Amino acid sequence: MVAIIMGSDSDLPVMQKAADILTELQVPFEMTIVSAHRTPDRMFQFAKTAHERGIRVIIAGAGGAAHLPGMVAAISPLPVVGVPVKSSNSIDGWDSILSILQMPEGVPVATVALNAARNAGILAAQMIATSDADLLQRIVQFKQSLEKKVLEKAEAMERHLK
Repeated sequence: MVAIIMGSDSDLPVMQKAADILTELQVPFEMTIVSAHRTPDRMFQFAKTAHERGIRVIIAGAGGAAHLPGMVAAISPLPVVGVPVKSSNSIDGWDSILSILQMPEGVPVATVALNAARNAGILAAQMIATSDADLLQRIVQFKQSLEKKVLEKAEAMERHLK
């Protein structure tokens, strides 16, 4: 249901977090490398046909100039969630953030924070859950678990301060 793509295998440590949360939420996914600059024909073919293979959301991570999410969004009819990746040739990651965030009108890319592939996975699952009641329930339970963890930490801190 979800395709996770990245410009290089060096992005895998970041993008693996999207795969991990999708696994936790029981959302099927595929993951591969699709470089906008080094394999433009592969990128074009991937973006043009992903919906025909049952993909419903694309998560695209890229560093540096970070053209992958936007180019895929320009070609594919599917929603694209962009993950800016702080790459080795970046000073602070702003190049990736702005390259993904500043899309022209008509070519939207939902953009998460720098290296926030986990949030991209959650957002992709939430998009799919709008028409999948079972997944929606798993997301509700996931959100409840987040709340429970925070409340437990708050309680522990408050006990420690007394």
